[in-house]
Amino acid sequence: MERLKQLLDEKAAQYNCKDFIKDDPVQFPHQFCDKRDIEIAALLSSVIAWGNRKMIINSGKKMLFGIMEGKPYDYIMSGRFHSLCSTDNIHRTFFVRDFVYLCNGLQNIYKKYGSMEPLFMQDDVWEGISLLRTELSAVNENVFTKHISNPVAAKGKPASACKRLHMMLRWLCRKDGIVDLGIWHDVHPSKLMIPLDVHVARTGRLLGLITRTQNDRKTVEELTAQLRLLCPEDPVRYDFALFGVGVAGDEFFKQL
Repeated sequence: MERLKQLLDEKAAQYNCKDFIKDDPVQFPHQFCDKRDIEIAALLSSVIAWGNRKMIINSGKKMLFGIMEGKPYDYIMSGRFHSLCSTDNIHRTFFVRDFVYLCNGLQNIYKKYGSMEPLFMQDDVWEGISLLRTELSAVNENVFTKHISNPVAAKGKPASACKRLHMMLRWLCRKDGIVDLGIWHDVHPSKLMIPLDVHVARTGRLLGLITRTQNDRKTVEELTAQLRLLCPEDPVRYDFALFGVGVAGDEFFKQL
């Protein structure tokens, strides 16, 4: 484990750099100063963060700087989203109707709480995700959107890994002075869960950190528990290492 920690620390430092930002949706919250704008940009850009990265970036620009004109919070609170054509497409299976759903829910959240942060000041971040889903649905005819994954098993489906929301939480709760902004101070990084995508999962299994074959909530908890042994106060810092190694396919494993 000491050797593994040393190598993962090296890779985390290598990939946690300014160059990471330009090709990642984390670039969007970096383009705002107001806390509420940063939160909204983080949620919206993480929700569409699947598929081709260039397409993700283009879709994020379309939402935040096209439709919302670079003023996410003002746009949502003004209610201008109600006049959009719901059948227009924004990103793959994410349509304007899905965007309107999120805007409507976020307007309600900001009226009630002033920020998204209080939703996640629970015993664990999974409860925060569940509360976010509930608050969004409350003003959308109590319908849950498929674009916000369910962290609880339901109707025969396993509890989701919630990769995109855990990525958003990493951006908002960790403050590394490089990539993650860390504008939330009441959700400690030690509580965060690893954002589990195919690259991270593959690397985790090759390293023997994951025994399960599924990519679900239990696997996220298994991997995060192993990473906490390496860094209890900030286990998710290794997201950079596992993701970077998984994408690059470098010589890392020959060093073990």
